[in-house]
Amino acid sequence: MCAIRDNEKLEKAAGWLREADGLLITAGAGMGVDSGLPDFRGQEGFWRAYPALRRQGLSFEDMANPARFAHHPELAWGFYGHRLRLYRDTVPHEGFAILQRWADRMTHGAFVFTSNVDGQFQKAGFQVHRVHECHGSIHALQCLETCADDTWSATDFHPLVDETTSELESPMPRCPRCGALARPNILMFGDWGWVGLPYEKQQQRLAAWMSSVSKLVVVEVGAGKAIPTVRRFSERFSAQRLIRINLRESSTKPSHGVGLEGAAVATLKMLDAQL
Repeated sequence: MCAIRDNEKLEKAAGWLREADGLLITAGAGMGVDSGLPDFRGQEGFWRAYPALRRQGLSFEDMANPARFAHHPELAWGFYGHRLRLYRDTVPHEGFAILQRWADRMTHGAFVFTSNVDGQFQKAGFQVHRVHECHGSIHALQCLETCADDTWSATDFHPLVDETTSELESPMPRCPRCGALARPNILMFGDWGWVGLPYEKQQQRLAAWMSSVSKLVVVEVGAGKAIPTVRRFSERFSAQRLIRINLRESSTKPSHGVGLEGAAVATLKMLDAQL
């Protein structure tokens, strides 16, 4: 009986994809797991990725906080520097190509709304001006003191991190304007200094794109309930055509769409086969 229901969901989702003229992809941390990226799910997941921080009793919320850069900048940049190198070295999984292929068949293509800061969609070939990163990007830097509403590329920053202590060993990046310590251009917890101007422009482009689409379908991948930014955005714009893909939290109201339980790549492949 369960298999029948799953097949019905797949067929309904496939029908929406066939009819759509625009694909809105909404993605959370679960989208990157199949590429080998950590999703920091719970304290244990975070500490498995960063065992040195377990010994110090530090949580993800402790590290993803601008105050950490002021109090212990070597540790803060050790955490973010390691992530920057990891994201640079990661190859996007096959699911990105499947989504791109679906979008290529639609009149208005795709737009991405993601809370991920890893830049994997751009790396996978999605157009830069068709991605809205609601929590910022690790590939951009800003001044810790917010001396101006400026951001700049992190391309020239090559962090060297001591794996034992999780501290940065190489020189820390500095603001080219005032010389203060630089930080990632990522929205953190308790963050009043985040420079969000680039992402306001992304949001404006997303709104303009959505106004041009008449038959929208939303494919949400790996967005959890702990920080529900992506899920709420998906439901707000789904117009009852939301395809929610999630390994543990796939449930959705019938008025929003269908939920498919599974990992990103496996579920996208199943859906692609149905198409």
